[in-house]
Amino acid sequence: MQPSVPNQDRAGVANNPKFWPGQLRQTAHRGLRVWLRHSLPFWLLLPTLIVLGITQVYPGFYTLWLSLQTRQPEGWEFVGTANYARLFNMRLFAESVGHTIVFLVGYVLVTLGAGFGIALLLNRKLRLSGLYITLLFIPWVIADIIAGLVWRLLVVPDYGLFSGILQNPALFPPNGLSILTAVPPRPWLGDFPFPPAPAMVYLILASAWRALPFIVLLMLAALQTIPTEIIESSRIDGANRSQVLRFILLPLILPTLIVALFSLTLSGMNGVGMVFSLTGGGPGTSTEVLSHLLYSIGWGQREFGRAAALAMIIAVVNWLLILGTLRVTRLNG
Repeated sequence: MQPSVPNQDRAGVANNPKFWPGQLRQTAHRGLRVWLRHSLPFWLLLPTLIVLGITQVYPGFYTLWLSLQTRQPEGWEFVGTANYARLFNMRLFAESVGHTIVFLVGYVLVTLGAGFGIALLLNRKLRLSGLYITLLFIPWVIADIIAGLVWRLLVVPDYGLFSGILQNPALFPPNGLSILTAVPPRPWLGDFPFPPAPAMVYLILASAWRALPFIVLLMLAALQTIPTEIIESSRIDGANRSQVLRFILLPLILPTLIVALFSLTLSGMNGVGMVFSLTGGGPGTSTEVLSHLLYSIGWGQREFGRAAALAMIIAVVNWLLILGTLRVTRLNG
């Protein structure tokens, strides 16, 4: 007869891994492997999540907190939505919204139209097309500030490259045209700033020139994915160039056009370098868009609470544009 084992000794044996049954050990090892397999993506993404949290999430929440504060000599004071109320009561804010709409519409239409036309030409396999594409990408590698300074130097009175043409009374009566100082025309629709000032038109052209390479690359890539058999079959059936463009090319590259549209809208909404270096919001306030107004309130007037409120409004508009892009691309996918 074997001696009995005390209860404490039995518990120690049961808790000792050396005495676990083989099946229990295999189950534990299998569960550990499954946990590692399922959690491995998280540990691989953790460094990126930490960087995003530091550079994106924390600044976003800090901006939201800052938009509810105002700076006092003794420190920050909570004011709730007072910064938003002050912002909406500003005449310059409403004026900047109108300027932003005019700028975005002109910027998007000019860039998309010119980009699509150039992409159609490059898609024909022209001679030296590689050289043309290389030259086309020059604006893309230039910073916004530098591009704005270059375009400003072109029209500076007295010594600008185009100043002699612009100041010719025969071409621009009665006293010539000074783009950087010309008074905007009388609005047609109440206080809405249309037609735009010459400086706004010039800013639209400069911004479109800066963004053109990316749009051309996007359009050209979309056009080159269209099988040539489809175009040749349509021409055999009697379709002319305009019909091929309208009924074949445009529908097939519509998702790319939508992405380009919202990409240009986002870049135009948030870009400030070109406005800062080219017009500075002037003459007067004729080119004061929301992004430059944000800079002026924050760093010009040192009202960081009101600037943060404007930043939150622009962020909401950006999110709506992103959600709209995802919605439309999903419907057309």
